[in-house]
Amino acid sequence: MAARVDDTLYRIGEWVPAGSPVVSLLAPEALKVRFFVAQAALPHYAPGTRLRVGCDGCGEPFAATVDFVANSPEFTPPVIYSQKNRARLVFLVEARPDQAQVLRPGQPVDVRPETTR
Repeated sequence: MAARVDDTLYRIGEWVPAGSPVVSLLAPEALKVRFFVAQAALPHYAPGTRLRVGCDGCGEPFAATVDFVANSPEFTPPVIYSQKNRARLVFLVEARPDQAQVLRPGQPVDVRPETTR
Protein backbone atom coordinates (compact mmCIF):
# COMPACT_ATOMS: atom_id res chain seq x y z
CA MET A 1 0.00 0.00 0.00
CA ALA A 2 1.37 3.40 -0.98
CA ALA A 3 1.01 6.05 1.72
CA ARG A 4 2.60 9.26 2.91
CA VAL A 5 4.15 9.49 6.38
CA ASP A 6 1.94 12.09 8.06
CA ASP A 7 3.59 12.09 11.48
CA THR A 8 6.45 10.35 13.28
CA LEU A 9 5.31 9.52 16.80
CA TYR A 10 8.67 8.39 18.21
CA ARG A 11 12.29 9.29 17.54
CA ILE A 12 15.43 7.15 17.58
CA GLY A 13 16.32 6.29 21.16
CA GLU A 14 12.80 6.72 22.56
CA TRP A 15 11.08 3.81 24.27
CA VAL A 16 8.04 2.50 22.34
CA PRO A 17 5.46 0.45 24.25
CA ALA A 18 4.60 -2.88 22.64
CA GLY A 19 1.83 -2.59 20.08
CA SER A 20 2.09 1.21 19.83
CA PRO A 21 2.19 2.87 16.42
CA VAL A 22 5.48 4.47 15.43
CA VAL A 23 4.29 6.51 12.45
CA SER A 24 0.97 7.84 11.21
CA LEU A 25 0.30 7.14 7.51
CA LEU A 26 -2.03 8.99 5.17
CA ALA A 27 -3.23 6.85 2.26
CA PRO A 28 -3.93 8.76 -0.99
CA GLU A 29 -7.54 7.54 -1.06
CA ALA A 30 -8.10 8.98 2.44
CA LEU A 31 -7.30 12.50 1.26
CA LYS A 32 -10.27 14.86 1.29
CA VAL A 33 -10.86 18.57 1.09
CA ARG A 34 -12.95 19.95 3.99
CA PHE A 35 -14.44 23.42 3.80
CA PHE A 36 -17.41 25.41 5.02
CA VAL A 37 -20.15 26.88 2.85
CA ALA A 38 -22.53 29.67 3.77
CA GLN A 39 -26.19 28.71 4.00
CA ALA A 40 -27.10 30.83 0.98
CA ALA A 41 -24.55 29.05 -1.26
CA LEU A 42 -25.36 25.53 -0.04
CA PRO A 43 -27.48 24.56 -3.11
CA HIS A 44 -24.33 24.89 -5.26
CA TYR A 45 -22.48 22.20 -3.24
CA ALA A 46 -24.78 19.16 -3.24
CA PRO A 47 -23.21 15.67 -3.18
CA GLY A 48 -21.94 14.81 -6.63
CA THR A 49 -21.11 18.44 -7.50
CA ARG A 50 -17.85 18.80 -9.41
CA LEU A 51 -15.43 21.36 -7.95
CA ARG A 52 -12.24 23.18 -8.87
CA VAL A 53 -9.85 23.33 -5.92
CA GLY A 54 -6.77 25.49 -5.74
CA CYS A 55 -4.13 26.20 -3.13
CA ASP A 56 -0.84 28.03 -2.79
CA GLY A 57 1.96 25.91 -4.21
CA CYS A 58 -0.39 23.33 -5.77
CA GLY A 59 -0.04 24.49 -9.36
CA GLU A 60 -3.16 24.44 -11.51
CA PRO A 61 -6.52 23.99 -9.75
CA PHE A 62 -7.59 20.34 -9.63
CA ALA A 63 -10.94 18.58 -9.81
CA ALA A 64 -12.78 17.13 -6.83
CA THR A 65 -16.29 15.82 -6.19
CA VAL A 66 -18.48 16.67 -3.19
CA ASP A 67 -19.31 13.48 -1.30
CA PHE A 68 -20.60 14.82 2.03
CA VAL A 69 -22.61 17.82 3.24
CA ALA A 70 -23.42 18.16 6.94
CA ASN A 71 -27.09 18.07 7.87
CA SER A 72 -26.63 20.52 10.71
CA PRO A 73 -25.26 24.03 10.36
CA GLU A 74 -22.65 25.59 12.57
CA PHE A 75 -22.40 29.22 13.54
CA THR A 76 -19.39 31.33 12.90
CA PRO A 77 -18.59 33.37 16.03
CA PRO A 78 -20.27 35.04 17.82
CA VAL A 79 -22.81 32.31 18.48
CA ILE A 80 -25.85 34.50 18.98
CA TYR A 81 -28.85 33.51 16.92
CA SER A 82 -30.89 36.30 15.42
CA GLN A 83 -32.25 37.13 12.00
CA LYS A 84 -29.22 39.40 11.49
CA ASN A 85 -26.75 36.58 12.31
CA ARG A 86 -28.56 34.04 10.13
CA ALA A 87 -26.03 34.72 7.34
CA ARG A 88 -23.35 33.33 9.62
CA LEU A 89 -24.68 29.78 9.34
CA VAL A 90 -22.15 27.55 7.61
CA PHE A 91 -22.22 23.87 6.65
CA LEU A 92 -19.28 21.47 6.56
CA VAL A 93 -18.68 20.05 3.07
CA GLU A 94 -16.17 17.33 2.14
CA ALA A 95 -14.91 16.55 -1.37
CA ARG A 96 -12.58 13.89 -2.74
CA PRO A 97 -9.91 14.89 -5.29
CA ASP A 98 -10.05 12.96 -8.56
CA GLN A 99 -6.32 12.20 -8.37
CA ALA A 100 -3.67 12.21 -5.67
CA GLN A 101 -2.69 15.78 -4.92
CA VAL A 102 0.11 17.51 -3.08
CA LEU A 103 -2.08 18.74 -0.23
CA ARG A 104 -1.15 18.85 3.42
CA PRO A 105 -3.65 18.37 6.27
CA GLY A 106 -4.99 21.76 7.33
CA GLN A 107 -3.77 23.56 4.22
CA PRO A 108 -6.06 26.43 3.15
CA VAL A 109 -7.78 25.93 -0.20
CA ASP A 110 -9.94 27.90 -2.62
CA VAL A 111 -13.03 25.99 -3.76
CA ARG A 112 -15.62 26.77 -6.41
CA PRO A 113 -18.17 24.70 -8.32
CA GLU A 114 -17.19 23.84 -11.89
CA THR A 115 -19.17 25.74 -14.46
CA THR A 116 -20.86 23.83 -17.24
CA ARG A 117 -20.39 25.28 -20.69
